[in-house]
Amino acid sequence: MSPTTPPLPDAAVPPPADTGTAPLATGPDENRGQGILREIMSSSWVVTTLAIVLALVISGVLIAAADQEVQDAAVYFFARPADFFSAAWDAVSSAYVALFQGAVFDPTAATFAKAIKPLTETLTVSTPLILAGLGLGIGFRAGLFNIGAQGQIILGAVFAGYIGFTFDLPFPLHLLLAVIGAAIGGGMWAGIAGVLKARTGAHEVIVTIMLNSIAVYLIAYLLTTTPFQNPGSSNPISPPIPESAQYPLLLGDQFRLHAGFIVAILAAVFVWWLMGRSTIGFKWRAVGSNPHAARTAGISVNSAYIWVMVTAGALAGLAGSAQVLGTDKVLTADVAASFGFDAITVALLGRSKPLGTFMAGILFGALRAGGFAMQARTGTPIDIVLVVQSLVVLFIAAPPLVRAVFRLPAPGARRPRTPRSSTKEVAA
Repeated sequence: MSPTTPPLPDAAVPPPADTGTAPLATGPDENRGQGILREIMSSSWVVTTLAIVLALVISGVLIAAADQEVQDAAVYFFARPADFFSAAWDAVSSAYVALFQGAVFDPTAATFAKAIKPLTETLTVSTPLILAGLGLGIGFRAGLFNIGAQGQIILGAVFAGYIGFTFDLPFPLHLLLAVIGAAIGGGMWAGIAGVLKARTGAHEVIVTIMLNSIAVYLIAYLLTTTPFQNPGSSNPISPPIPESAQYPLLLGDQFRLHAGFIVAILAAVFVWWLMGRSTIGFKWRAVGSNPHAARTAGISVNSAYIWVMVTAGALAGLAGSAQVLGTDKVLTADVAASFGFDAITVALLGRSKPLGTFMAGILFGALRAGGFAMQARTGTPIDIVLVVQSLVVLFIAAPPLVRAVFRLPAPGARRPRTPRSSTKEVAA
């Protein structure tokens, strides 16, 4: 049996062949950034779950601190500490119960339709988060920190909206063309960053940040022009999307849930196949794991970067179509809201895997949908929802911190073996 060949050190890897394109700029900072991404995506589900729990606990402390009854009970804490803890428990539990009832199920509603309406709102809000998060997850697994989903959503919405309110076509064809236009718009916008990354070595973080700003000002300008502005209105708003280009409602007129959620499900299945079962996905994952080794193996790293960004942008563009063709049914400057930035958290929370991203998108959709009910019923500031999201980002981005809080062993760490007792000691 031949001995196993030891792995070659980095210095022994032959230089890549000249492919006619500019060399990639892979300095220490970029390698460090890819290492951080790999550490975040390789964290276990236990760490992810504990990060959410820790964020909810800390947010609960803030809810209690902001409650007036808790503040009053804190004045005489040492005289009657039970009053303080009782008030704190009531404030936190009532806030989280209201959050649940506003996001999942409201047992106090008069009818069953009203009782499940919070769940349908959660699914509606989560649709663009899932689609954009899937696109960002592809980039993360390919070693690209794409944070340009905000601009890609805007361009997707611009393309979808323009096709929607400009052309007069029958229902299935009109909707299909608008959805394809959204994917093209988002893919084209992200492709700019991919080409610059591949050809010049420009860092995708800087490029996508600038593209986000350009997209914000671009849609603000377009909505002041004649082709995009609603006739007879001076407000920056487009003509309404006709029914032939709208996503059909899934549960009737009393709910806002539309077929864009079905598109999100299909997109999750597609990403699962693409990244886990296809040759292209294998090459992209290889580039994300080690671009130098991938290049040595004959994989075109530059081409992978371009197509990864195009695919990610197309998915983010579909998120824009969900807003303009399904939820809002009109194009406005605020069509992307903060979905593009929240999708970063969704992708990281879901470890850039399709199922994890899908579930993380629903979780953040529930926080968004339930936050308004929490504020209305308990007076808890809706900013607490942003605190929860921010803390989740913090803990997901720092797995060692979560492991230190809960005293979890580091990945790959082995517990010290207890020395076995000798035969004489056992006999004794």
